[in-house]
Formats: sequence, C-alpha cells, structure tokens
Amino acid sequence: MSAVPVIVVTGGFGALGRALGQVLRAQGAQVALLDAATAPDAGALPDDDGLMCLGQVRLDEPEAARVAMAQVLQWHGRLDGLVNVAGGFQMQDVAGGDLAIWEAMYRSNLRSAVCSTQAALPALLASGGGCVVNVGAAAAERTGAGMGAYAAAKAGVARFTEALAEEFKASALRVHAVLPSLLDTPANRAAMPDADASRWVTPTALAKVVAFLLSPEAEPLHGALIPARGRV
Repeated sequence: MSAVPVIVVTGGFGALGRALGQVLRAQGAQVALLDAATAPDAGALPDDDGLMCLGQVRLDEPEAARVAMAQVLQWHGRLDGLVNVAGGFQMQDVAGGDLAIWEAMYRSNLRSAVCSTQAALPALLASGGGCVVNVGAAAAERTGAGMGAYAAAKAGVARFTEALAEEFKASALRVHAVLPSLLDTPANRAAMPDADASRWVTPTALAKVVAFLLSPEAEPLHGALIPARGRV
C-alpha cells in the first residue's frame, strides 16, 4: 500500500460509512465515499480535499460501479482498498413473504459488493494488491425468524469473501469480511428503544477494526471472517 493510500467506501453516507471515512482520514488515507443516496449537502461533511463524495451511484449495476471507480482513479490516480459497506435490511417472515424483498436484499447486500469489487479489482491489482473488506453480518452464521432474506444475502457475502480470497491467495490482494451484530446507530436505537445499546458495537469501533484489516500491519491475514458481535 502506498504512503498515502486511497480507499473507497461503498454505502459511505450511512452511519458506518461516515465513521469509516473519519477513521481512515484521521490515519492519513484519501477516502472516496460512494452511495446510492444523494450526496450530503455542503456542510454536512467536513470541508476536506482528501474526502471525495459520489452520490446516486447504483452500486448493484456493473456499469455504474465501473464509472464510479473510474472517477476515483481520475481523482487520485490509484486505488489501494475497497470496503463494501453498502447494504439494506428488511424484516419479513418466509411464510407468505414477498419475493421482491428477497431480491432487494440480494441486490443491496450481495450484488452491490460483487459489482463494486469487480469494478475495483483492476486498479487494486495495479496498485500492488491492496485489500477488500466486506461488511457481512453475524446473522450470516445463525439467524432468527423474520430475517431469512437478509441473512441469506449476508451469508452470500461471507461465501463471496471466501471465494474471492481463494481466487487471489497467490497474489498480493488481501480479502476479508467483518460480521457485526447490532450497530449502535440512531435507527437501531429508535427501532429497539428498550434494548441495552451499551452492549452493541459502535460504528467507530467497527471502523477501527476495518482500518486495521486495510493496514500493512494486517499483512499476515487473508480470507478472515471477523465476528464483531459486541456483547449481544
């Protein structure tokens, strides 16, 4: 990785994406936040020429992902890391459930990661290897009622991570995933007002784990699926 690494964070306008941007910028990286949402208004993010924001990017579409990665390369000429945060969550029972929810969970969680990674791989390999970190979920390993579509998509993220790691284990590219449970976000607090949020993982804490996996200090690791369950 270069002295000033360039990192792309998909789903960059959400709680975890923004936390990653802050942690990585504090460590000196150049950061590009990509998201399907509209870019934040001026003033919503710090005025920082080391931070690039690209909104309304359909990361689940190959051409849109390629165009976005090309814009990052025009901005800084290289790419050293990709963090696939982009995703979504919807509760629905399997019995009588709408298959459109399964499709939405697949597109937002798994297809977006695959498209973004495929678009980024040429630049990552050209930089000397780099690193891909996917954000999966603890539910990929064991889930509960109402989470079938989401958990199946996140299980796909875990298997995608393993497959990509095997594919590139003879190269310098490193591939990992983190598997968080509940993140301490305003949305989760609003959805579960009676829960003990002190047991959850904060976005900043998870961002620091991801930043370590991206760093040269994590060089011995490859194909790791890191559980980040807090005390849930």
